[in-house]
Amino acid sequence: MSGLIHHLFHPTRCYALCSVARSGAHLLSGGLRATRLAGKPEQYFHDQLAPQYAARYGLDAERDFTGYVRGIIAASATPNAVFAFRIESWELERFVARLRKSGEFGSADARELDLLRFAFPRLRCVHLTRQNKVRQAISKARAMQTNLWVIDPEKNASGEATFDQALIDQCLLSASRAEALWSEFFQRNEIEPLSVTYEDLCADYAATVGRVLNFLRIRPPRGFSLGAPTTVRQADATTEEWVARYTALQDRQS
Repeated sequence: MSGLIHHLFHPTRCYALCSVARSGAHLLSGGLRATRLAGKPEQYFHDQLAPQYAARYGLDAERDFTGYVRGIIAASATPNAVFAFRIESWELERFVARLRKSGEFGSADARELDLLRFAFPRLRCVHLTRQNKVRQAISKARAMQTNLWVIDPEKNASGEATFDQALIDQCLLSASRAEALWSEFFQRNEIEPLSVTYEDLCADYAATVGRVLNFLRIRPPRGFSLGAPTTVRQADATTEEWVARYTALQDRQS
C-alpha cells in the first residue's frame, strides 16, 4: 500500500541521462544542473558511488534500497520537482534487478520499463552518444591510465598515459557493446529517447542544453542565460598525436 500511495501522489518528473563512457555526460549534466531547473543528474545508482551519496543524504543504499531511491529523489530534485540521474548501459541490468527485488516498485514479473516508471514517475530518456568513436576510445584509454576522468586542478594523475593500440582497441569494442545495450533497451521497451551527441554539445553548448529542456517541457524564465561550461576538455596535443598514430595503424592494417 505504501508503494501505491508513493506512486499516486509523488509529484516529481524524472529523466535518465543514458550514456556510455567518454560521451560528454559530465559536460551535459553540468549544464543541466546549472539551469537549476532540470534536476542534478549524477550517478546515484552506480555501485561504487552510491555509498557516497547515501552518506551525503543520510541514507542506506545497501540495506534499504527502496528508502535510498525515494530519499535520493526527495533530496536531489530541483524546486520545480524534477529529478534526474545518470546511468551507463552496463549498470542497467543490476539496477532493474534491485528495483524488482525490493518488491516496492512492481511485481516480480513486471516489465523493466514499468518498474522504472513506478520508481521514477513520468520517466523520460536522454540518450547521449559520441560520433567520433576513435576520439572517444582514446579519451577513455587516457583516463584509465591516469585515473583522471574529469580534469580538476585539485586532482593529480596517478599514472602516466602512454600510447597503447591494444587498449584503444579494447575501448572501441567496449563502447560499441555499451551502445548496443542501449539500443536493445530502447527497442524492447519502445522508448524514443532524445538523441544528443558530444559533438552537439561542443558545437553549441547552450542550444543543446536548451534542446534537452524543451524535450522535458521545462521552460526557463524570461531572460535566462546559461553560463559557460565549467568542464575542461581533456583533448590536447597528445590526443591529436594519438589520433594520428591510431588512424595510421588502422589504415596500414586495412
